[in-house]
Amino acid sequence: MLGIIRFAFTCLFLLVLAAAGGFLYVRTTGLRSQAEPGTVETRMARAVRALAVPSDIKTMPNPVARSSEAIDAGKKHFARYCSVCHGNEGTGVGAFSKGLFPKPPDMRQSLTQELTDGELFYIIENGVRFTGMPAFGSGTSDPKGETLAWQLVHFIRHLPSLTNDEIAEMESLNPL
Repeated sequence: MLGIIRFAFTCLFLLVLAAAGGFLYVRTTGLRSQAEPGTVETRMARAVRALAVPSDIKTMPNPVARSSEAIDAGKKHFARYCSVCHGNEGTGVGAFSKGLFPKPPDMRQSLTQELTDGELFYIIENGVRFTGMPAFGSGTSDPKGETLAWQLVHFIRHLPSLTNDEIAEMESLNPL
């Protein structure tokens, strides 16, 4: 019986501690979107996102063959729909990125480039809750939409080697 009481008090203590931590977080950040998330918050968010991607999708290879045509289709779609947040170069600096929390990542860097093709596909199709990343998938198995998402994965892999000519072409396709 004494063990059950200690367990209950320990749980209650941890619950109060978590509530106090949450309260302090809200009071110190004001939940403003202008600030950058801290290291702990960023690592926790990435870990939770990694857990959210089903393992069968995480290990899924890209069914669309890598080609200049696939990269070009992904580039054109990225310029029209993704650049407003991610920027044409994938830096995370776009017209809308200032007001987002967390800020869009620099997709040229290892934190994005080291994600599997399946993880990138999942993020494009389903979005990321509690961020500005919307879901671009329809929630159904739409072969045309899935092909486009896989082409975007190829383009994201291409971002670190974008040329000035490609950036200029993208600028002509930007909606703003």
